[in-house]
Amino acid sequence: MKIRALAAALLFVSTSTLLVAQEAPKAKELTIESIFAEGGITGRAPESVEWSPDGTKVSFVQRDDSGDSGALYYVDVTAGAKPAVLVAQERLSEMKPPTAEKSDDRAKDNRARYSVAAYHWAPDSKHILFDAMGSLWLYSLDTHTSVMVAFAKGGVGDPKFSPNGDRLAFIRNHNLWVTPLQGKAKQLTKSEEDSQLLNGEVDWVYSEELDVRSNYFWSPNGKDIAYLQMDEKPVPTYPITDYIPTHPSVYDEKYPKAGDPNPGVQLGVVKADGSKTKWVNLVGASDAYIPRFGWVRDGLLYAFVLNRAQNKLDLYFIEPNSGHSEKVLTETSEAWVEINDNFRFIENGQRVVWTSWRDGHTHIYLYDIDKGNAMSPLKLERQLTKGEWDVISIDTVDEKNGGVYFSSTQEDQRQRQLYSVKLAGGEIQRISQDHGVHTADYAPASNYYVDNYSSLTTPPSLSVCGLDGKCNAFWSARGVKEYALLAPQFVDVKADDGTVLHGILILPTEGPAIVNGKVPLINNPYGGPGVQTIWDEWNTVDLFDQYMAKRGYAILKVDNRGMPNRGEKFAGAIAHHMCEIPLQDQLAAVKQVLQQFPQLDADRLGWWGWSYGGTMTAWALEHSDLFKVGVSVAPVTDWHNYDSIYTERYMGLPKDHEADYKRTSVTEEAKQIHGRLLLVHGTSDDNVHLQNNMQFMYALINNGIPFDVQIYPRKTHAISGSKTRDHLFHRIQKQFDDVLMPHDAATSTP
Repeated sequence: MKIRALAAALLFVSTSTLLVAQEAPKAKELTIESIFAEGGITGRAPESVEWSPDGTKVSFVQRDDSGDSGALYYVDVTAGAKPAVLVAQERLSEMKPPTAEKSDDRAKDNRARYSVAAYHWAPDSKHILFDAMGSLWLYSLDTHTSVMVAFAKGGVGDPKFSPNGDRLAFIRNHNLWVTPLQGKAKQLTKSEEDSQLLNGEVDWVYSEELDVRSNYFWSPNGKDIAYLQMDEKPVPTYPITDYIPTHPSVYDEKYPKAGDPNPGVQLGVVKADGSKTKWVNLVGASDAYIPRFGWVRDGLLYAFVLNRAQNKLDLYFIEPNSGHSEKVLTETSEAWVEINDNFRFIENGQRVVWTSWRDGHTHIYLYDIDKGNAMSPLKLERQLTKGEWDVISIDTVDEKNGGVYFSSTQEDQRQRQLYSVKLAGGEIQRISQDHGVHTADYAPASNYYVDNYSSLTTPPSLSVCGLDGKCNAFWSARGVKEYALLAPQFVDVKADDGTVLHGILILPTEGPAIVNGKVPLINNPYGGPGVQTIWDEWNTVDLFDQYMAKRGYAILKVDNRGMPNRGEKFAGAIAHHMCEIPLQDQLAAVKQVLQQFPQLDADRLGWWGWSYGGTMTAWALEHSDLFKVGVSVAPVTDWHNYDSIYTERYMGLPKDHEADYKRTSVTEEAKQIHGRLLLVHGTSDDNVHLQNNMQFMYALINNGIPFDVQIYPRKTHAISGSKTRDHLFHRIQKQFDDVLMPHDAATSTP
């Protein structure tokens, strides 16, 4: 990407030797309003990209920029055709539930956050089930007609076709139901509507912290359904208040905080015809988590049991008819055991492809399941990948050709490339071609994949690719050339122990904030575990970063120790040291960048972040006097306030590590704040509760510390919506302008 258009272009006239200066086209203005307009500058990306079960079609929902209208499109991969309409907008508009007003953004935001599917292909690839905000409609591709197959007050959720497609299961009023596609639905479980027993339904904390998206699964033969029952009775509640009505309403969210009772869980199997549930006895499952379970094959279940400390994971095999279970594999870690979906039972349950960071990095292992006694311990056949790099995901296993397809950081810790390796072992083969970040979704037969690709300077695109590397794009983001964006640059620094830390810097050469060639610097890290932010990927530097850079601010982002995809040691450094190790690394990074780039102004430093990044902002202003201004959006200000699974994974239980909790509390250190701090929160935040900032503000007031505050009614952790984002990011800009910008330039535009 070009840094700037040339200031002038030269036009030579051959007969007169006249040299005429011609001005280059003026760059299009980048504004906060344009960045956060519906659809944004690069356009609205396709949603719910799915393969048809027969592997011939890639389907996706494409909406207009407003998001109010759209259609279901498809690409026929056998014909290499361009996208065409599969289900038209007028057909989709017919499939709506009775209207229901929502008091805030929670339902909408959570559907997006947890990737709730808008539609589901039937096994015959001739019908599609649409989930219209909780009402289920079956659409025939042959007749172009739809029929509602399920609806209930409060909606129905998590629909799944039976393996042969003749029935549909779903969750309604905390219970599991099954219905024929034409006929009466049957209730399989018997909790009351206001019960705190969730049958096959996922609670908030499992969704958020264990990435659980479903708690029930059909058996391969369609006769049984395995499901998890969650008992939320012991879980404390947090009140989420809507202050806008004359008489405010309160929603009581079930939310276990660090050290609180978690939902009780038990695994059961019920016949799809509705007979009584058989419960499974899992030794050691008391006060533990069951983050994954399902079918190895007909007549054999599996279940993960993760202890509360999250440093020991047991894999159980279960005979559903008897309920008998046996432990067949155990993973342990001095840090924590990662829970993900990077495993596959293959060859009709005779082998399993598994991932572990037991050798220090996440790699792939192949195990055999004993054919004579499936309940005996798994036998390691071989380690399929090895090296000082991490496997990020297992994307598919091609059983026919004996290959595992995966993504990893093998060639660069900032890139995600696609690879394959044979089950029999051997050399790893690279599949993706272009540098950057590739995320693959393989067709059922593993012969094609959808490549979601971007790089630091290349906006996103979606393509259908063959294993030979040839790709045909079916969607590309709108170009941004006319905005003359600044070119970011990768920077490497070192932690105090010599560990290399990866970062990225945008360094402007002009803008109203620059004084006598000196450029103010805003540090904007995330810093927390579980999220890598420095990628060779488009959104590593977002358009608000570019907007601020055009105002003359340099922007720095660095991934400190504690973050993922660089092995167990790098990630585990954060254990019991939330904020402490990250700040240590961030301060080292800022100081080294100031030395590497002398045009940066060490007397004009700022910091801002969101969520864990917001926590880091407040912590930084408490524990360093380098920063003149900070913006903390939706921070955790005391780890006692955050949920049990996330917090205990990295901090341990409060009863065992109270000193660590107190030492890393932002609220406890409120009296040490340096600089001008803006606190931001949404009142309907069901993730990091408003309570965090309320406690922090109370402590700041009691210590006589001035601060700024911005509250967003009815907004969740995302603080979403075009007008709301306009307001928020103008407010963030103003905070930095007020402190770091020369007074006479603070109101100027880029």
